[in-house]
Amino acid sequence: MSTADAPTRQPAPSGGAGDERLVHRSLARRLMSRPELGSVVGAIAVFVLFSLVAEPFLRPASLSTVLYASSTIGIMAVPVALLMIGGEFDLSAGVMVVSSALISSMFSYQMTANTWVGVGVSLLVTLAIGVLNGVLLTRTKLPSFVITLGTFFMLTGLNLGFTKLISGTVSTKSIADMEGFDSARAVFASHLTIGGVDIQITIVWWLVLVALATWILLRTRAGNWIFAVGGNADAARAVGVPVTRTRIGLYMGVAFAAWISGQHLLFSYDAIQSGDGVGNEFLYIIAAAVGGCLMTGGFGSAIGAAVGAFIFGMASKGIVYAQWNPDWYKFFLGGMLLLATLLNAWVRKRAEDKS
Repeated sequence: MSTADAPTRQPAPSGGAGDERLVHRSLARRLMSRPELGSVVGAIAVFVLFSLVAEPFLRPASLSTVLYASSTIGIMAVPVALLMIGGEFDLSAGVMVVSSALISSMFSYQMTANTWVGVGVSLLVTLAIGVLNGVLLTRTKLPSFVITLGTFFMLTGLNLGFTKLISGTVSTKSIADMEGFDSARAVFASHLTIGGVDIQITIVWWLVLVALATWILLRTRAGNWIFAVGGNADAARAVGVPVTRTRIGLYMGVAFAAWISGQHLLFSYDAIQSGDGVGNEFLYIIAAAVGGCLMTGGFGSAIGAAVGAFIFGMASKGIVYAQWNPDWYKFFLGGMLLLATLLNAWVRKRAEDKS
């Protein structure tokens, strides 16, 4: 059985015939139980499609661009996937990325401090926003949709209001000439050259987060807690799962990824537009859903979310390479969400029927 099934597993009767641990399952049945199955099939289909219709798509430089586009979505999609497995949403994730960048930039500029000081302050404030979301959710018992929709609008207003108040415009001042900028850029916005191809550092961050999240889900007690809370929070609480702590931790995970993404934006472009980020939260949720995370919680994987992000990275750049009208990208997003939701529901049903 997969970890995703652990919270709902029922004890089998004694004796080898009834013990599910002794039942051999075929490779096909094990694959059918994996939440990322649908996204892998979709990724193969999208890759083949653009390989056939867009000749530049298979060039190493083009694939590097695709991976970079995927990583900018995937860094956030991974913790959002864990949050969805835990049965919750975060509609403030997109603007939180911009908030993180704004805090780092404005603090460093106004205090004429080393940029690493601003980076550190940004981390603390961004994590505090994650804690706020989690505490409000657990204390008020309101749906996460309502809580995070409220923080979405609050952060959107704060981003615009504070930036105009401090800088007089809707963008921050450049901090490229400040102490510590080059070393911070090396961490958050540099690139590596592998085989003559430039690889953005965000791809490394993305892969590290996927590996860490997968380890948490499949190899730690916290992973079992996440699945249990998403499957049935009341039942999980009854057997001793720290539901409140788990939910707050999940929101802090989203905030941490938002901090990484925000610093990447800042040190890539030197300055930040305060109105950016609105709508990106839907990309993260869609990537996680396409990757096999159920909207109802209790099922999904970090790897699936990474594959979902890769699908949208391929689509966003593949449409350009194929010289199609980019307006079709939004249609593609909606279509993939519907198809993935239907496929995931079918896979989940088949897995439950065969368990």
